Amino acid sequence: MIDFGFDKIALIGAVALIVIGPEKLPRVARTVGHFIGKAQRYVADVKAEVNRSIELEDLKKMKTEFEDAARDVEKTVSNEIHQTASEIDSSWKGTGAEPLPESPADTQWHPPPEYKHPKKHWRAKRSAMPQWYKQRHGVRAKALSGAARVARFRPPRTSA
Repeated sequence: MIDFGFDKIALIGAVALIVIGPEKLPRVARTVGHFIGKAQRYVADVKAEVNRSIELEDLKKMKTEFEDAARDVEKTVSNEIHQTASEIDSSWKGTGAEPLPESPADTQWHPPPEYKHPKKHWRAKRSAMPQWYKQRHGVRAKALSGAARVARFRPPRTSA
């Protein structure tokens, strides 16, 4: 990388002041600063991309190692299961009993019972007054029209 000290920057500034002039120097310095900033951002983006690719390669390597370890564990477990199953079968054969089924699929499987909805009306408004209280004290359960109410409470006719 280019190393600029204070004395070199001062020399470049003095030459630029003489060549460009004091009126255009701030605009040129701003433009140069803008381009330097763009260059720094580009370099930072390239560094970040390189770091991401390195991390991606490391992750891929870790993934393959993990998958290999998982396969090894699976093979070990399946070998142990087969060994144990063969030992159990041999011991069953020695006693004269019927051997165990090869897999769980060989056994009789019954599906779980079908779901039955409880048929509760949870949206229906529940009354705070119990039914037994309403029946004992004659609380109306249904609204009556005016004519029906008059007919209900009309005194009985006496025959004269």
